Amino acid sequence: MAERLGAVLDAIYAAFGQGWDGMEHPDAPESLTGEAIWLARLVVHLLPEEPEPAGLLALMLYCTARRRARRDASGAFVPLDRQDARLWDRTMIIEAEGLLIRAAQAGRFGRFQCEAAIQSVHVQRPITGQVNLKALRLLYDLLVQHTDSIGARIGQAVVIAEAGEPLAALGALDALPGQVARHQPWWVARAHVAGLAGQRDRALADLAQAIALTEDAAVRAYLMDVRLTLDAGP
Repeated sequence: MAERLGAVLDAIYAAFGQGWDGMEHPDAPESLTGEAIWLARLVVHLLPEEPEPAGLLALMLYCTARRRARRDASGAFVPLDRQDARLWDRTMIIEAEGLLIRAAQAGRFGRFQCEAAIQSVHVQRPITGQVNLKALRLLYDLLVQHTDSIGARIGQAVVIAEAGEPLAALGALDALPGQVARHQPWWVARAHVAGLAGQRDRALADLAQAIALTEDAAVRAYLMDVRLTLDAGP
């Protein structure tokens, strides 16, 4: 089983990702994401000495714990930094933290543990009142070493910008392969980073592209509000 573990974990996470859009709606069914979590629990049980299944389960629990906070009472999208942490599922978060600690004791730090650790940093915000950008930068650097995916590179660039280096972050985003031109999160990140760099026209243009690529109506409405606010600014 250990030899096939990587492919199995990737498949479970892919299933979880397929159900992600449904999770954005508080009244949506949890069948696919719930099945993925169940499968991850099974792998953790079958291979208790392996740290990555625990890391994957922790990652999915962190994400699922914030489900109720992702939309407000009217169904509008709420970004992570504006979510009401009182709506987060504390039981899931405590379990995820325990799984992450357990995985770390194995001394073999992998991709899913890294992604779960990133989520752990974010859930500390309501306690500390701020996001630990130094920790996020370190974790994204490690994640890029493990996977070097487009998503990891985008996250790394955003953290670099928020830590005070927006021009370096823009360079990192622009250096990504050409296929990102159809990748909505890249345009959202590029707009955010351009705004931090004081490049309002570029940010507005990037937001327009992000809006055009956004299928979720609530997320599209949120991005349109961001663009209107930016356009009306000084």
